[in-house]
Amino acid sequence: MGTFCSVVKFENLQELKRLCHWGPIIALGVIAICSTMAMIDSVLWYWPLHTTGGSVNFIMLINWTVMILYNYFNAMFVGPGFVPLGWKPENSQDSVYLQYCKVCQAYKAPRSHHCRKCNRCVMKMDHHCPWINNCCGYQNHASFTLFLLLAPLGCIHAAFIFVMTMYTQLYNRLSFGWNTVKIDMSAARRDPLPIIPFGLAAFAATLFALGLALGTTIAVGMLFFIQMKIILRNKTSIESWIEEKAKDRIQYYQLDEVFVFPYDMGSRWKNFKQVFTWSGVPEGDGLDWPIREGCHQYSLTIEQLKQKADKRVRSVRYKVIEDYSGTCCPLNRGIKTLFTSPCTEEPRIRLQKGEFILATRGLRYWLYGDKILDDSILEGVSRIRGWFPRNCVEKCPCDAETDQAPEGEKKNR
Repeated sequence: MGTFCSVVKFENLQELKRLCHWGPIIALGVIAICSTMAMIDSVLWYWPLHTTGGSVNFIMLINWTVMILYNYFNAMFVGPGFVPLGWKPENSQDSVYLQYCKVCQAYKAPRSHHCRKCNRCVMKMDHHCPWINNCCGYQNHASFTLFLLLAPLGCIHAAFIFVMTMYTQLYNRLSFGWNTVKIDMSAARRDPLPIIPFGLAAFAATLFALGLALGTTIAVGMLFFIQMKIILRNKTSIESWIEEKAKDRIQYYQLDEVFVFPYDMGSRWKNFKQVFTWSGVPEGDGLDWPIREGCHQYSLTIEQLKQKADKRVRSVRYKVIEDYSGTCCPLNRGIKTLFTSPCTEEPRIRLQKGEFILATRGLRYWLYGDKILDDSILEGVSRIRGWFPRNCVEKCPCDAETDQAPEGEKKNR
């Protein structure tokens, strides 16, 4: 709590404008609806002042709400941490390994990337999340991941209360042939007259809140497992794509080398401690990072420079094999694709079978790139850019450059 108060100060009121965005409005709306209805229904189902179990149940509900909101606002207002404007490495010779950001007038520190939405270079940037209207990175990665964990847990508890409330309230009103079902309804019979009558409106509100709770549990739970997977490997979503392109570059040029991700400590526990600490403050300063034995401090940035200089690796060519309508959450592309849709405001692009795409980055089930409208795309003239499902395309075995380049030249590049 001290960390939060030390970073978020009352004079920093301009940060409150982050709330004026569709992402936080929807997220806080879902939290408010589920929490409010759960507390009301818990009074109807399990009166908290009559039994110890009822009191514990009600206190747990309040506890879920407080912890969810704390980590949510922590992730939003503390932010990811930005590379200082005008930053440069202490050793001037190391600047040859780093990219220069013209917007921030500074070198990009290792693991940092420039965010177009925040208009700053973000330390250990994972992605820009519209639900918190901020980037997920070095300082708020732990809070963001805890929010992704606590939200489904709180929704599971709330969903149980919604189901039990509807069952207990309807038990004595409607007969569905349940007379032989042996369920302890003593708690419901001991309840006094309800403070809020459970009529048709209350039933509809409870059913709506149940749908929100179940949907949040599935969607946010999937995001939590994705985040934990990259945290245990001490990576970010962007770095996973850089590693994938590094392997593609080595395979394409048939090089006798193996790309080793430099920040993987070789132990899941050590990687976990890079993000989660008892103090709540992540290890390091966000500019210098511990590396595994045998790696260079700038191994990843050097690989980025190689990929930036190589047009073939920077934009991987794909052919569309299945039509895609351009919806954010496609129902016909599989459950994993549906629930791992990128949490970003960047557009999706419509695809038709036979078209070609130049992908520049991506996730496990999604890719981001430019649709090739004509041959001028290679010169950057005509393009439609956005996200699309990975299972709608397949990587081209070769392109024009591959066909024309001699075998010996490909090996020597």
